[in-house]
Amino acid sequence: MSHSLWNGAISFGLVNIPVILYSAENRNSFNLTMLDRRNMKPVGMKRYNKKTNKEVEWNDIVKGYEYEKGRYVILTEEDFKRANVKATQTIDIVAFVDVEEVAPTYFETPYYLAPDKRGEKGYNLLRETLKATNKIGIATVVIRTRQYLAALIPTGDLVVLNTLRYENELKSAKDLEMPPGSLKGSGVSPREIDMAKRLVEEMTDQWEPKAYRDTYHEDLLSLIDKRIKAGQTEVITEAVADENENKPARGEVIDLMALLKRSVQTKGQSSSRSKRSASKQKLHTHRKVA
Repeated sequence: MSHSLWNGAISFGLVNIPVILYSAENRNSFNLTMLDRRNMKPVGMKRYNKKTNKEVEWNDIVKGYEYEKGRYVILTEEDFKRANVKATQTIDIVAFVDVEEVAPTYFETPYYLAPDKRGEKGYNLLRETLKATNKIGIATVVIRTRQYLAALIPTGDLVVLNTLRYENELKSAKDLEMPPGSLKGSGVSPREIDMAKRLVEEMTDQWEPKAYRDTYHEDLLSLIDKRIKAGQTEVITEAVADENENKPARGEVIDLMALLKRSVQTKGQSSSRSKRSASKQKLHTHRKVA
């Protein structure tokens, strides 16, 4: 587990639960260096004084709020904390709501919450109460220098804190052209719905997070490895139009029923092959054991 980001307490009513906040993310990313394409040398980013044009060391940089043109209020890390000590040390639960009430668009970044010393009993009480009532806690919390709205969600033995977007941070969807809400208005037939349900049933499976991988990340690493082995480390690949790209034209009429039938048949065949393979494997294992 990485270093903790925050130490404080969950507060609801008169209850205070000491907790530690950890990042729950481990993003797949590349540490790419910006290069000058003319000589393949790294491009540096300098911090410089806009008046003297001289480079500024990190130790000489402070944060300032411009309250009028060219005039600033200097803020330190201690200032951010002193602005509201309670807010920077407390996950303040302001309400409990049903899980399904919060739309997916509001969820932003997950964090793990672990109980601190003497916080185990209160932590367990909150977690089990949330599970029993099928609720999540809506709270405010300051992480680094920003206050977030957050959801406290029980997950297994953990309570996960997931930061939420404020309503004004979401764009309105009212200007999007959406199809009618009724089946009749959208031209979807009951037969197509039934066939789509069959396809959903064929594709229904247990949620296994380990079954899914970032294949694009792996493919890009594979491309990099091939370039290294071929000695093509400084080749610039120019963008070209892909004439073989198969994109349906806008407004193209699609036979949904035919596509659904083919999809159901394909999934059915794939499922049968998987079951036969599993049966053979089981029989083979049984023979080895015997």
